[in-house]
Amino acid sequence: MIVTKILAVIFMLGGLFFFLTATIGILRFPDFFTRLHATGKGDTLAVFLFLIGFSLYEGFTLTSLKILFIAVFMVLAQPTATHALSRAGMRCGETILLHEEKKEEKKNDSSI
Repeated sequence: MIVTKILAVIFMLGGLFFFLTATIGILRFPDFFTRLHATGKGDTLAVFLFLIGFSLYEGFTLTSLKILFIAVFMVLAQPTATHALSRAGMRCGETILLHEEKKEEKKNDSSI
């Protein structure tokens, strides 16, 4: 009983870590596509770990089975949504910030 609670906390802390890194990715990355990549990967894994943790914390009941079904759905749905957002960004004219453009941007920022 106590082992499952400890495992649940470990999974939830892992999910928290990936949520935090995805949030840092949103704040630190320079363009739409890199931000989308950070949140797409980080949030998918974070939600999956949180839901597994919730399922373990609940115990092996019908509720935990429903939570596991939700986890599987989220793992399938979130990458699809991320892909749809990236395609919409491409269609709306978003461009990928290349390495040379980053250097120019830093140079312009330092001259201010």
